[in-house]
Amino acid sequence: MIDRYARPEMAAVWSDAHRLDLWLRVELAATEARERRGEVPAGTAGRIRGRAKLDFGRMLAIEAEVHHDVIAFLSMVAESVGDDEARHLHAGLTSSDLVDTALALQVQEAGRVLVPALARLRRAAWNLAQAHRKTPMVGRSHGVHAEPITFGLKALLWCEELGRTLDRVQAGLEDCAVGKFSGAMGTLAHLDAAVEEAALASLGLQPEPVANQVVQRDRHAGLLCALAVAGGTLDKIALEIRHLMRTEVREAEEPFGERQKGSSAMPHKRNPVRCERVCGLARLLRGYAQAALENQALWHERDISHSSVERVIVPDAFLVLDFMAVDLAGVLEGLRVHPDRMRANLDQGGGLVHSQRVLLALTGAGLARDDAYRIVQRHALAAADGGPSFRESLGRDPEVSSALGAAELDACFELDHYLRSVDAIFARAEEPLT
Repeated sequence: MIDRYARPEMAAVWSDAHRLDLWLRVELAATEARERRGEVPAGTAGRIRGRAKLDFGRMLAIEAEVHHDVIAFLSMVAESVGDDEARHLHAGLTSSDLVDTALALQVQEAGRVLVPALARLRRAAWNLAQAHRKTPMVGRSHGVHAEPITFGLKALLWCEELGRTLDRVQAGLEDCAVGKFSGAMGTLAHLDAAVEEAALASLGLQPEPVANQVVQRDRHAGLLCALAVAGGTLDKIALEIRHLMRTEVREAEEPFGERQKGSSAMPHKRNPVRCERVCGLARLLRGYAQAALENQALWHERDISHSSVERVIVPDAFLVLDFMAVDLAGVLEGLRVHPDRMRANLDQGGGLVHSQRVLLALTGAGLARDDAYRIVQRHALAAADGGPSFRESLGRDPEVSSALGAAELDACFELDHYLRSVDAIFARAEEPLT
């Protein structure tokens, strides 16, 4: 991922230098497990750890000759620790034992960066929901005014979905917390199961119960799908804010810095650039998930078609989602909410959003539903097209007046009716722990 969309903490997890550190750590875990069993001279792992000089440039130079990154890595390490010690590395292992196990460690580290970023975003949504629990606004379906809601309910819906997002991401991370030291075909032909289990336990991982040459890619596909769904949730929130920020609506706006400029040509512009960025980056995550799904099917016990793909999609998926989460959290934390505009939009058309209550009142008074619907729709559409206000027009209709008194009709336009269950809905939601 380009630096523009990569936070330093997450970028450090996926750096080439850190990858080599993890490769050495994985190799030493296997060596130490064998050392404890007396299969390797005592102190070997410690000496290798103390002498090893990891030089990514040197590894690339060797790889240019041998065209194999793991062989290049092992050769580079041997140059600094000596062949006598280095011969104990990679014993009984295949390249995927090293690469897949190190990838599992990177994924867990990346998760420890990503999860707090998503939790921060969820907390921001919760705080917004609480602050605007009873702030009325119009609800929209098909982009058209429907019935009153509150902005707090909108934000609470985001908060709840983000809670499910965190559950899915954490489950995906747990499913990928596995490695393997079971060799070229996963048969443990050269290392005992006890060695594999002990070595992986020292790394905080579980062994892949049944492997071939690789850790099975359904795990990674599931994780990348979870990250893509998370991106979809962020996309959804950002898209809503973009709609609310339109000039004709202007019910909410993302933060705009004192010295920020919105357009190179039009000084009046305050554009939803951060939300648009979130929506755009979500498209990458969906593409990465598709590629991860394609990686599940490999020839026989393994081919290498997944490898080149994963070098891009796994780091980038974490980098992108982490960036999106922090960016959108900043938007929600600094969101400018305009309750006056929300109320003005809600009141457009003289109470059109109360049409269902009028319909129900008329049917409750004895009118046939089709007749009541025809009456309400006629006045509502006329008001929407610029005629008299909906409430006034209804009040002058003899069919309405014969069924409902003025007080009964006025009761249909009381906003509190739509807010009476807001607290009950909030009671269903649990406050985020962090």
